[in-house]
Amino acid sequence: MLDVAVIEDAAAAEASLDPMRAGLLAALAEPGSAAMLAARLGLPRQKVNYHLKELERHGLVELVEERRKGNVTERVYRATARSYVISPVALAAVSPDPARSPDQLSARWLLALGSRLVQEVGTLLTGAARARQRVASFGIDAQVRFASAADRAAFAEELAQAVTALVGRYHDESAPQGRTHRVVVGLHQVPTASAGPPSTSPDPASAPDPVSTPTEES
Repeated sequence: MLDVAVIEDAAAAEASLDPMRAGLLAALAEPGSAAMLAARLGLPRQKVNYHLKELERHGLVELVEERRKGNVTERVYRATARSYVISPVALAAVSPDPARSPDQLSARWLLALGSRLVQEVGTLLTGAARARQRVASFGIDAQVRFASAADRAAFAEELAQAVTALVGRYHDESAPQGRTHRVVVGLHQVPTASAGPPSTSPDPASAPDPVSTPTEES
C-alpha cells in the first residue's frame, strides 16, 4: 500500500469523490470484505459489493485474498493507498496554468503553482511506481509569524533575492547530463478556524492582499 496515490484519470477521480466510496476507501486502510464493511458501516452488502467493484475497476482498491466459506468465496480488498490526491491532469483543459498570468502577489497564481506542483510530481510518482524507483525531491515546510505587513514584505523580498542568487549559482544550462528541476517557494497566511464573529481588532500583519509568493524556476 502506498502512502499517497495520485489520481490522474477523470473517471477514477469521480469515483473517489462519491461519499460512500470515499468512506469505503478510508475503511479499507485495513483489508476487509464486503460483508465486513457492510456490518461496520451499516450498509447493505449488495450495495457495498457494487461500489467495491467500481473502485477496483478504477485501481483504487485491490484484491488481497480470497477465502472459501462453504459454497461462498469471500473476496478481501484493500485500498491501494492510505490517501489520494487528484491531479489537475484529471481536469484536462480547465486545469490552472501559472504561465497564463504570472503575478507574485496573487493568491490565485500561488494556487496555479501548487496545481502544477501536484501535476508534475504526480506524473513523476506514477512513472516511478511503474519502474519501481524513487523520486528525488526536496521540501521545506515552516511557519513564521510577522509583527507587521512591512515585515512580511521585507521577508518576501529577502527570500526572493536569496532564492534568485542560489538558483543563479547552481544553474548550468550547458551541462550535457544535467536534469532540469523546478523550485517553487510560496508564502501564504495560515487559515484559522473561526470560533465566532470576526474580531474587530485588526491583524497587525494583515493587508488587502495577504499573499506574497516569490518563485524561481531552474
